[in-house]
Amino acid sequence: MSTLNTPAAQQLIDGKLGPASSGATYPIFNPATGEEIGVAPDSTADDVDAAIAAARRAFDETDWSTDRDFRVRCLRQLHDALLEVADDFKDLTTAEVGMPGFMMGAAGFDVPVGGLKWVTDLAETYEFESDLGVAEPMGIPSRRTVRREPVGVVAAITPWNVPTQINLAKVGPALAAGCTVVLKPAPDTPWVAAELGRLVAERTDIPAGVFNVVMPRSNEVAAQLSVDPRVDMVSFTGSTSVGKAIMAAAAPTLKKVFLELGGKSAAIALDDADVAAVAGGTAFAACIHAGQGCAITTRLIVPREKYDEAVQVAAATMESIGAKDPADPGAICGPVISPLQRERVAAYFDVARAEGGTFATGGHVIDQPGNWIAPTVVAGLDNSSRLAQEEIFGPVLVVIPHDGDDDAVRLANDSAYGLSGSVDSADLDRAKAVADRIRTGTLAVNGGVWFSPDAPFGGYKQSGIGREMGVAGFEEYLETKTLAFPA
Repeated sequence: MSTLNTPAAQQLIDGKLGPASSGATYPIFNPATGEEIGVAPDSTADDVDAAIAAARRAFDETDWSTDRDFRVRCLRQLHDALLEVADDFKDLTTAEVGMPGFMMGAAGFDVPVGGLKWVTDLAETYEFESDLGVAEPMGIPSRRTVRREPVGVVAAITPWNVPTQINLAKVGPALAAGCTVVLKPAPDTPWVAAELGRLVAERTDIPAGVFNVVMPRSNEVAAQLSVDPRVDMVSFTGSTSVGKAIMAAAAPTLKKVFLELGGKSAAIALDDADVAAVAGGTAFAACIHAGQGCAITTRLIVPREKYDEAVQVAAATMESIGAKDPADPGAICGPVISPLQRERVAAYFDVARAEGGTFATGGHVIDQPGNWIAPTVVAGLDNSSRLAQEEIFGPVLVVIPHDGDDDAVRLANDSAYGLSGSVDSADLDRAKAVADRIRTGTLAVNGGVWFSPDAPFGGYKQSGIGREMGVAGFEEYLETKTLAFPA
């Protein structure tokens, strides 16, 4: 059982920490070992109903939505509390999520906590009202004002891969905007969300009902959040298939929906690029957190004449990285989250063989306790293959040849997704010209890094609707009201 310095997971409903109303729990496993490290309350339909009711009351009957200064003060308290428990929170994340420790300086902890401060600072200075001046529509002199107001009750539904990043990327701007929130984490990683709820309850002045955490294991219970008319917005990050289901479920009540979904991002090396450097960097990226990131580049598109070199370098890079215990300071690639995900990734190896692909390295599970996949480079497939078109969410890189800039753009855009990608060239202007033609929400050009709290993140096509982080991410949680007064 756990030796972590973190209190047991509890749900938070209307300011009260506690178990599920039924008393039921489910186990939390360490994906690196397969061992049970704790239990989570299995929230019931009554619990979810109570959380929605609390959030609705807090929005309608308290001044949370209108008292900007109070919100800013409370969110600064939460930021301070997260910094105070940083070491324990990082240990918990490594144990529950299987995330290597080096990621705690980035998406695992430091960047999302910094993002909470950033959005709090934004809320403190944001112009919630703007003056359109005087006009005479239909001959009536009128002074017009545009006001931005919180959307209301937000259901935040988050995945297991980088839970603190995504929890805070939703909860931070929603609360800063004046919304109230019901957070529903993935059943594989409920503990880090529960710890966020505990900090809100014990370390801040955020009023009861403003922030709630429920953690049902049942999809049917969780689906209440998408259909309940008291919920004004659903903010979801996860698979495209589930995003489509949430969008359909929200349609009868015309809720606002934010969706950050899947990706199959392409890393393009043009014919004047250092192909070995691009191949090595892309293989490294595909290994990070066992490839469990929606924006990771998992298609490497290289000049046909340099294809064999790219495959060899990518394979050598992955072999040098290997798969290691995420608690190891040198770990880059840890386990995948669960036995189910391990088997899902392994099934793609069978698909690769059936489609005529070969493995330059990897292509198998690692036979040891926990959920381990060997980092894998797949060669010999074209862009129409399932491994090039479907999101695998494992340490799997597919290498695809291109025949010039136009062909590289065509291949990159030949995807249902449009979340991220990269372009490398010895000529920056040439790289920019290619980047301008790629239909994705984020793009790294010649090694530039876009991931930052002030940079909007989201996708084109089936990678989602809306943006997270940045001013655009904050404004997802606002409605627009236009007022007119006699001039």
